[in-house]
Amino acid sequence: MGRPGAPWRRVVLKISGEALASEAADEVIDGLVVERLAREIAEVRAELGTQIAVVVGAGNIWRGATGSATGMDRTTADYMGMLATVINALALRDALERQGQPTRVQTAIGMSELAEPYIRLRAVRHLEKGRVVIFAAGTGNPFFTTDTAGALRAVEIGAEVLLKGTHGGVDAVYTADPRVDPDARQIAEIQYSEVLDQDLRAMDLTAITLCKENSLPILYFSIMQEGNLRRALAGDRIGTLIH
Repeated sequence: MGRPGAPWRRVVLKISGEALASEAADEVIDGLVVERLAREIAEVRAELGTQIAVVVGAGNIWRGATGSATGMDRTTADYMGMLATVINALALRDALERQGQPTRVQTAIGMSELAEPYIRLRAVRHLEKGRVVIFAAGTGNPFFTTDTAGALRAVEIGAEVLLKGTHGGVDAVYTADPRVDPDARQIAEIQYSEVLDQDLRAMDLTAITLCKENSLPILYFSIMQEGNLRRALAGDRIGTLIH
């Protein structure tokens, strides 16, 4: 049985920076991991015709919260994190282009030599032409996470779902952290208000609230298991649907 409304026509895929790294080789950006993700994105875009935009995080390189915890000015630390997302976006774009998938990077902070500025209508036009669009530099403002950037961009471009691709072995929303609590139960579907009330930490609370206010469903699933992106876009029941 498929998800309500699936398969989706236009989606935003949120990928954390850590998903691009290699724990075994201790590499900040693992070329093989990025290539695998790019191959999956290119294949499902071609097979299903889904318009795919991607928002990338920067946790594999830098976290603004970590910098501020050491005494660094939080605004400066967050801007450093935004710049780190651009590095990840360029790596993913290169991998997608090598798969034959036309791709554009748009940044919330101007850097015309490297990428386009974020322009909503231009992003939509790219998607309509079959290009993948990667949104980098978060929202362009400090104090907001890339989860929130993913929700914001999804609402702005009229995406039908926000795909939260997770890493680290957590493949859905659970009643507790399954890595710590053996009695934690997987949740197949849950309402936004329940996630907020129970403080389940599926995503940044600002992102959850933004999705709730705009009736944007969130599919929370593991991006690290090969084939999961195709299953998600085909409407298979994987992960957790927050709506």
